[in-house]
Amino acid sequence: MERQRGFTLIELMIVVAIILIIAAIAIPGYLNSKMAANEASAVNTIRAINVAEVSYQTTYPAKGYASTLAALGGPDACTPTTETACLIDPDVSTGIKAGYTFAAPGGSPVNQANLAYVAGAAPLSFKHTGIRRFCSTERGLIRRGANAEDSTTPPNAEECAGFTTLQ
Repeated sequence: MERQRGFTLIELMIVVAIILIIAAIAIPGYLNSKMAANEASAVNTIRAINVAEVSYQTTYPAKGYASTLAALGGPDACTPTTETACLIDPDVSTGIKAGYTFAAPGGSPVNQANLAYVAGAAPLSFKHTGIRRFCSTERGLIRRGANAEDSTTPPNAEECAGFTTLQ
C-alpha cells in the first residue's frame, strides 16, 4: 500500500490554532501601540496649534487669537491673510489628524479681538483611535483628561480647566 504525501487534517488544524493564538496575543498590543502613537501625535498637534495661535496674535493684533482652526491654516499653496494664516498644516486646519478631532475656537472678544482660545483634541473613535482628550489655552499649558465619559468631542474651556497638566 502506497503512502499519500501531504498534511493530514489534524495537522492543518493545529497550525491554524497556533496562528490564531499568536494573533490573539499580538493584535491587542498592536492596537495599544497605535493608540499611544495617535495620542502622542495629538499632543504634538496641540503644541503646534499653541505656537500658531501666538504667531497669529502677533501678526494680526487687531484680531487677537484666531477665531477658528481653519483661520490658522489654509490650502497647500497658501497666501497669508486673517482668514487663512498658513501657520499650520492644511490637514490639521480641517480638524482631523491621526485618529483625533481638533478644534481651536477663539473666545473672550473685546473690540472684535479674541483674548483667549482653547485648542482641544478628542479621539475620533473611543478605544479605537485613542482614549484620552487633550487641550491647551492661551497660557500654553497642555492638559489631558482621562475621558471617563467616552467623549469624541474636543474639550471646551471649562472642561480643560479640570484636566491634569502634562509634565
